[in-house]
Amino acid sequence: MKKTNVPITTLAIFMTTFMTAIEGTIVSTAMPTIVADLNGLEIMNWVVSVFLLMTAISTPLYGKLADRIGRKPVFLIGIALFIVGSSLCGLAQNMVELILFRIIQGLGSGAIQPVAVTIIADLYALEKRAKMLGLNSGFWGVASVIAPLLGGFIVQHLSWHWVFYINVPIGIIAFLLVQLFFSEKKRSVDSHLDFKGVLSLVVLLLALMIFLQELSTPHSSWLLIILGVISIIAAIAFYKSEKVAEDPLLPLGMLKDREFLAINLITLFVSGVVIGFEFYIPTWMQGINGTNASLAGFAVTPSSLMWIVGSFLVGSALGKFGIKKTYDYMLLILVLADMVILMLPMNTNFWVFCIIAAFNGVAFGIITTASQVRSQILVSSDKIGVATSFNTLMKYVGQTMMVSVYGITFNLVIGQHLSRHSDVTQDMMNKIVSSQMAKELPVNLIPQLRSILLSGLKSVYWASMVIIIISLCINQTYKKRFR
Repeated sequence: MKKTNVPITTLAIFMTTFMTAIEGTIVSTAMPTIVADLNGLEIMNWVVSVFLLMTAISTPLYGKLADRIGRKPVFLIGIALFIVGSSLCGLAQNMVELILFRIIQGLGSGAIQPVAVTIIADLYALEKRAKMLGLNSGFWGVASVIAPLLGGFIVQHLSWHWVFYINVPIGIIAFLLVQLFFSEKKRSVDSHLDFKGVLSLVVLLLALMIFLQELSTPHSSWLLIILGVISIIAAIAFYKSEKVAEDPLLPLGMLKDREFLAINLITLFVSGVVIGFEFYIPTWMQGINGTNASLAGFAVTPSSLMWIVGSFLVGSALGKFGIKKTYDYMLLILVLADMVILMLPMNTNFWVFCIIAAFNGVAFGIITTASQVRSQILVSSDKIGVATSFNTLMKYVGQTMMVSVYGITFNLVIGQHLSRHSDVTQDMMNKIVSSQMAKELPVNLIPQLRSILLSGLKSVYWASMVIIIISLCINQTYKKRFR
C-alpha cells in the first residue's frame, strides 16, 4: 500500500478547514447584497440556518461512516458535496434555490469538519496532535479575519455569486491532494448501519433545532408544542435503538464516561458564549458607539487572532495543568471578561472591546482545541471518528441553542423598556442598531434609544455569565481518569 504523504495531506486538511470556515462569515457579509438582488428578506435567515442544520444533522452519521468504511472516502464525499453545493449556490436565481443549494453545501460541511480532525488524530502521535489541531483551529481564526475584507471586495468589484465560486478551486485542489497523497488501510464492514438510529437522530436534531430557532420569534404556540413533542418522541426512539443496535451510531457507553460527557457539555455551552460575544459586540459598536459597519466587526477581530494563539498553547497547558485545571482557568478568564462587559458605561472606547476580545479569544481557543484532543483520548481508537463528530455536533447545537436564548432575552428586555417609553418605537430601535440608519432618527431621542439598546445588550451578557458559571460547575463533576 502506498504510504501517506503526511505534509501534503495535512495541507489539504487545512485548505478544507479554511474553505468551510470562511463560508459562514463571507456569506453574512454579502447577505444584504444577495437579499437586494434575489428579493427574499423574510426568509434570508434560512440561508444561514439551513446550512447550520444540515451540518449538525449529518455530522454524527459521517463520523460513524468514517470509523466503518474509512476516513478517505467520507472526506472525499464531503469535499465533493461542498464543491457541488457552492457551484449551485453561485448559480441560484432566487432565494428558494439558494436555500435548497445550501442544504447540499451543509451536508458537505458536515463531513469535512469532523473527519478532518479525525484524520489529524490518525496522522499524528498524541504529543504532536494538540499542536496540529491548534494549527487547524488557527485557520478558523484567519478565515474570520479575512472573510469580511474578502466579502466586501467581491461584492464591490465582482458579484455576490463569487462568494460561493471561490470555494470551487480550493475544494478541487484539496480533493486531488487527498485522493493522490492520503492512503489508509481498508476497513472491514461486517455490521449493518444503524438506520433506525440515523433516522431518529435526524428527526430529533431537526425538530430540536427548528424549535430553538422558533423560540426567538414565537408566532405559533402550536408549532412549538408539536416540535417539542416530536423532539421527545425522537429522543426516546433514538435511545431505544442505540441500546439494541449491533453497531450503534452513538455508543451510549461513551456518555457514561463522566469526563467525556462533562467536556462535551462544556463545549456546547462555551460555543454558545462565543456566538453571543461575536454576534452582539458589533451591534454594540454600531448602536451605542456609532461606529461604521465596516469597522464595527473588527472589535472582535482580536478574539479570532488570539484564538490561534490559544490553540497553540493547548499542548503546554494540558501538560502543565491537566484538563480540569486548564478548563477552570480559562472559564475564569471568560467570567472576568464578561464581568467587565457588564460594568462598561455607555461611552466606552473601541480599544477596550479589543482587549476584552483578546482575552476571550485565548480562552475560546484553548477550550475548543482541548475538548477535541481530550474527547479523542477518552475513547478507543475505533471510536475516534464518532467521538470527534459528537464534539463537533455539540458546538453546532450550542450555537443554535444559545442564539435563541440570547434573542429571547434581548427582545424581552427591549420590549419591557419600550412599553415604558411611549415616545420611542420598535422601528426606531431597528434603526439605532445601524450607525447609518441612526442618522434618520430625531437627535433628542438617540440617547434614550441607546440606553434601551444597552440594557438589551447587557441582558445577553448576563445570560452568558450564567452559562459560563454552569460550565464551571460541570467541570467539577468528574474525576479525571488519567493525565
